[in-house]
Amino acid sequence: MKATTSVATPSARSTRARDKLMHTAERLYAEHGFANVSIRMIREAAGQRNKSAVQYHFSTRDELIRAILTRHAAAIDRHRIPMVAALEASGEVSLREWITCAIAPSIEHHIELGTPSWYGRFLAQAVVEPSLREHADQAHMSTPSFRRLEQLRPSRRQHHDRELSARHATMIRLLIVHMCAELEADLADGRVDPAIAEQSWRRLGENLITAVCGLSSALLS
Repeated sequence: MKATTSVATPSARSTRARDKLMHTAERLYAEHGFANVSIRMIREAAGQRNKSAVQYHFSTRDELIRAILTRHAAAIDRHRIPMVAALEASGEVSLREWITCAIAPSIEHHIELGTPSWYGRFLAQAVVEPSLREHADQAHMSTPSFRRLEQLRPSRRQHHDRELSARHATMIRLLIVHMCAELEADLADGRVDPAIAEQSWRRLGENLITAVCGLSSALLS
């Protein structure tokens, strides 16, 4: 008779503590930067008296940050899934339709987060942090919906200039991430009226889609 092993399910209290630590860390990192926030600051701001609370749930700082990135990527994935399904059913996909499906789900997620939010500014730091940049990219690109979207990428002339292709991808990533961080900061600080947050996000989304279409056509056509 084989012995069976079971994985303990986290208690509701443990789950709440983990969520609180993640939300608190995201806010502090967004407001002060990765280099200026210690594990102790996160623990105290989250109201955790246990000095090992953060290490209990996340063995390292980078593991905590990766968990936050993965959680947001999953939320964005939920928005993209029906959009990808609609493209799959439509047949041929235009460049603008493809780019819209790549960008719009993130915009919907920002709207869903409400105001104030911190994800945009948090992500803007992660994509330029050497130890986190690759994970920040992969957290989104490895989601099921994005992998399906890659299969629908419009065909275009094959480029042998790998350096140009890589630079193009970097330009797009930084443009989208940092413009979202900029609007998030403007909403949080009142430079943009929070009452028109959804309108502002949707306008930014349309601007980004148009900008990325132009950049892609100019560099890769």
